[in-house]
Amino acid sequence: MIETVGSICSGIEAASVAWEPLGWRFEWFSEIATFPSRVLRKRYPSIPNLGDMNGIAHLIRSRRICAPDLVCAGTPCQAFSLAGWKNGLLDNRGNLTLRFVDIINENDDIRKSDGKTPTTILWENVEGVLTDKTNAFGCLVSTLAGLSEIIELSKWPSAGLLRGPRRNIAWRVLDAKFFGIPQQRRRLYLLAGGKDFSPENAMFEVHSNRLSEYPSSPLTFSKDGHSFEIFREYTDCLYSAYGTKWNGNAAANNGSLFVVQDGRLRRFSPLECERLMGFPDNYTSIPDTKKTNRYQALGNAWAVPVINWLGQRLSNENIFELPLCNDFFLSGIRSELGDGCELFDFGKGIVSVDISMELNCSAVPENCCFRDMSEILSTEAPESIFISPVGCYGIIRRKEERNHSMNDRLKKILLDIASQMPTDEIERKSRVQHRSKMYSQDTLATESIFSQS
Repeated sequence: MIETVGSICSGIEAASVAWEPLGWRFEWFSEIATFPSRVLRKRYPSIPNLGDMNGIAHLIRSRRICAPDLVCAGTPCQAFSLAGWKNGLLDNRGNLTLRFVDIINENDDIRKSDGKTPTTILWENVEGVLTDKTNAFGCLVSTLAGLSEIIELSKWPSAGLLRGPRRNIAWRVLDAKFFGIPQQRRRLYLLAGGKDFSPENAMFEVHSNRLSEYPSSPLTFSKDGHSFEIFREYTDCLYSAYGTKWNGNAAANNGSLFVVQDGRLRRFSPLECERLMGFPDNYTSIPDTKKTNRYQALGNAWAVPVINWLGQRLSNENIFELPLCNDFFLSGIRSELGDGCELFDFGKGIVSVDISMELNCSAVPENCCFRDMSEILSTEAPESIFISPVGCYGIIRRKEERNHSMNDRLKKILLDIASQMPTDEIERKSRVQHRSKMYSQDTLATESIFSQS
């Protein structure tokens, strides 16, 4: 039974928001970034923030802090994403993942001496860790499992189970857009515990429903006297630089992180980003806060509804028991690796367990929840998040320079707004474009619109 929690790389504490309704008590946080630490002080003044995670193992060993029932962590993902150049364990941030294992081992040792069960573990990261060139995920799960050798795979499955001599570990990629927030956010979630713990029972589901497609809904609507237009029913993944680098990535071309309000183009506000992550309204709104701080903290956070779902399944000890049958071995799903270790490759979809059971290992849960974008948007958007005509022109120009495709409706709106630029600004930018010799047919059409304004 889980009662106490310790949180590592806490950020703004999505886990606390998700799990406090379950009655779980957080004993300590570990966060070093300035703004998230301020949020923690504001929202959880009675819970200590230990700061640097490198000292936590010693604090547990010396019994200066509690050895909790569950430890959760989202060790820095930059080392395993394109943004971090996939340096993996060559990056000091990636090595924090192995420091996490040290903390778990110390926590288990103290709990064992106190006659308690081994630590339950939740770890989250970007799914790019599964293909990391330094095999960081293999190092993590092999070390957690207690193996003497590191398992080497060129690509780890999106869903799997590893039963080792020390711990059992299950993992699965889940997409937050099927859990009640309209944001496509695929993340890897890992559950682990001692040899008497069966993480697969909480992580995977008996498949009995038809997996949902994301429902369509109107892209134009009115709310409280304001007109809105969006470009897709759900957004791309929120990223930490959303508040500054808004015109240089895929979302700037598919429009999913833009909103048209009363004919003007804007970003999502920090309040709306809180809703897109499942946080309460104004959760990150604290005195003397820049909106870029809020964007960054929210882009690095966990999706609250997914964490709540995992917590509920951990709380329910009678979900189901997965029979690890011989058919898995015969079908190639199950492999014996020595050291009493078994690896189950569940791929990324539906797996037949036996003639009477199928297992859902996909990114889509059996019972989906959807939230309409009209519930996310607020009519009280700050002026600073609206995109100026010059900004719209810049998005179009960047699109032409890089020869990217763009949502047709977004392109029309960008051109319409850009055509409102003052004449002298139009001429100056046109001269710059001419010197760059990077015209395309769409660029010429843009200049034509400008010349007529």
